Amino acid sequence: MLPFQNIKREILTKRESATSHALGCPPEQRPMDALLNYGIINIDKPAGPTSHQVSDYLKRILNLGKAGHSGTLDPAVTGVLPIGIGRATRIVSYLLTAGKEYVAVMHLHHEASPEQIIAAFSHFTGRISQLPPIKSSVKRQLRQRTIYSIELLDSDGKDILFRVACEAGTYIRKLIHDMGQYLSVGAHMSELRRIRAGPFDESTLFTLQDVADAYWYYTEEKKEAFLRKIIQPVESGIAHLPKVWVTDTTVEPLCHGTDLALPGIARYHAGLQKGNAVAVMTLKDELIATGSMQMSSMEMAEREKGIAVRIEHVFMQPGVYTEKA
Repeated sequence: MLPFQNIKREILTKRESATSHALGCPPEQRPMDALLNYGIINIDKPAGPTSHQVSDYLKRILNLGKAGHSGTLDPAVTGVLPIGIGRATRIVSYLLTAGKEYVAVMHLHHEASPEQIIAAFSHFTGRISQLPPIKSSVKRQLRQRTIYSIELLDSDGKDILFRVACEAGTYIRKLIHDMGQYLSVGAHMSELRRIRAGPFDESTLFTLQDVADAYWYYTEEKKEAFLRKIIQPVESGIAHLPKVWVTDTTVEPLCHGTDLALPGIARYHAGLQKGNAVAVMTLKDELIATGSMQMSSMEMAEREKGIAVRIEHVFMQPGVYTEKA
């Protein structure tokens, strides 16, 4: 499991506050035209195209101006590729740093015993040093990465099937090469599939063909059920982040980039520390903005004044929580 999956966050109440049904809209009730301009689709990336090409295909299928993916997969790699569409493209930046999980096939150049393989998995679990491959998108220098777990799933001679959960930015191809070196038999990656990226896993995957079919039913048959199942609200992209909920009257200033002060907070997660990335939400669980904590949860409980969250990225458009005449 990735670190955020092991955290059970308690919600603390700062002040009792109700929300007006006349303002905003719960994410699951957004109309389809809003989802098409402000949602996330978890694409099952096929082998062959690049991640950028898959995003471009999706953009063409849905006749959109913008679409952005959450972390590059090599052309031969398949699996989980969350793509933000329309105004939701910026949310994928919060998935770039989220943990990942893969299923891989390691082909050994010479056979090794099951005990040796388990020992190698144990050796490479935890904090490791990794030099990115020669062909990579980052500067080739030694860096530290955390491997949360490696699990042997099956083996067939020199082919080893395993699952690995790791910190973002870990190169599985290089991990396999290094394990081969450790075993003194040599190894290379023969197949790789991503099965999780942050809060997105295989349970919500859809193919590009699924999207094309669903969009046809929506535009030609006026049936939106399938497309609504495919497009997730933008809030899915920050499901792994701790949260702070604000009162209705606090929403509009936040939409203009104002930092969040303590008097505007209704609820918040326990265990927050200064510097944590946090999602700022309405009482209907709509994403307003993301930012960094300027206080800990303990300080928020003790104080009544001061800036609690420094706003960094605003997602909700102004006017959503303005009373209509």
